[in-house]
Amino acid sequence: MQSNARFALRQACYGSLLGLAIASIPTVQAEEALPEYTFLDAIKTGKNLTSFRLRYENVEQDGNAPTGQPLKDANGLTLRSLIGWQTAPYHNFSFAGQIIDVSKFQDDFNDSTNGTRINSVSNQPDKLDYAKIVDPDNTGINQLYVDWTGIKNNRVRLGRQQINLDNVRFIGDIAFRQVMQVFDGVTLLNKSLPDTEIYLGHIERVKQITTKVRSDGALEIANVKYRISPTESLVGYGYFSSFDDLGFGRAWFGNAAGTGGIAAGKNGNINQEADQGNKVLGVRLDGVHIFTPDWKGLYTAEYAKQTDYRGGDSRIDAHYYKLGGGAAYGNFSLRADQELLSSNNGRYAFQTPFGTNHLFQGWVDKFLTTPLEGIKDTFVTATYKVGDFLFFADYHLIKSDEHFNTVGGGFGDKYGTEWNAAVTYNVNPHLMTKLEYGKFSEKDQYTALPGNNAGGRVRDTEKVWLTLMYTF
Repeated sequence: MQSNARFALRQACYGSLLGLAIASIPTVQAEEALPEYTFLDAIKTGKNLTSFRLRYENVEQDGNAPTGQPLKDANGLTLRSLIGWQTAPYHNFSFAGQIIDVSKFQDDFNDSTNGTRINSVSNQPDKLDYAKIVDPDNTGINQLYVDWTGIKNNRVRLGRQQINLDNVRFIGDIAFRQVMQVFDGVTLLNKSLPDTEIYLGHIERVKQITTKVRSDGALEIANVKYRISPTESLVGYGYFSSFDDLGFGRAWFGNAAGTGGIAAGKNGNINQEADQGNKVLGVRLDGVHIFTPDWKGLYTAEYAKQTDYRGGDSRIDAHYYKLGGGAAYGNFSLRADQELLSSNNGRYAFQTPFGTNHLFQGWVDKFLTTPLEGIKDTFVTATYKVGDFLFFADYHLIKSDEHFNTVGGGFGDKYGTEWNAAVTYNVNPHLMTKLEYGKFSEKDQYTALPGNNAGGRVRDTEKVWLTLMYTF
């Protein structure tokens, strides 16, 4: 009797547990039956790529225009509109599209588009008397790419895209100008190794800030960064360009008098059509070392070598270094640096054709390409942040690596000095205003040829920028 009772009790317990288990099944099924994340959801939860930037720029430059008349001051008021969106990942794919429109509201400037070539230099045909502001009208596709993230810690990007590596000295989008530099190709970002980022790329076309698209070659990118700490890194890189014409032939190899309208260089070489294929191999140590919550050390040490590549002109043989450091206390920082872009005995100098060169050798843009005699730039930089304001100032002493000819005869090695100042005010997380000023003062009067020839002089120039930018 007792045995039957115990059996009945066990059966009742088992039945209760089974009932509880069965009762829980609908809950599991309900969770599995939640609506699937759709492509529409991926669009809705994506990232805005939209911004509007209104800029006024004024340029006062000594010297004469290509017409022989004194240069007129340039005044430009332009609006850059970037409108775009990137979806959130959907089945490991993300899609991005962004259009660009640059419109001129005041266009008293030479925008340097490829209309008229005078001494092998591009000019805007109907604005030859004005100083240059390289912000041409442009409407089109700025970015259009697809990302794939199907392997953990990897991102493959295919299409037209911005690329900014390290301090953008060698690879950058030149975002300061209204028309940006963008790249058509495929890139890989890998973060599989601890504290390491590997960036690889194959680029088939480059759209430059003049709106010119270069497609006669390719650019291979390899950049490996190891993070010593969250604020310090060691980078090794290699950039291999087989583009035989990036539009810099005269600027890279010289522009002396030639025959048949073709520029020839100091050694009688025809230069406008010289093959610009080159490779750069380098290493960079850079960072901010934190000593205390208030005190930080700033340092940079970088070296690179540039040589010809895939049929590039044999004169392409130069090296680069940057050394510098300083300290930051609280919101104030001060540092001193020296940057060398060496000369190959006055026949060629180190060039950075894919970099954001506006940020180097001062903002006045006197040295977007390196003169044949090279550049040694020694400069001091100070920044201070208070509230929503950021103040910046720097001073450059810009010399050559090799002595150059001066107007009237003799030799010199001082291109000039430049100082820049800026104040940025972040009105709110979306709205930013910025006032910038730059002044370059010529020292020794550079010329590409001995005698009284003034070709290539680096004239006194002042520039002012006022920017208003809204980012969504």
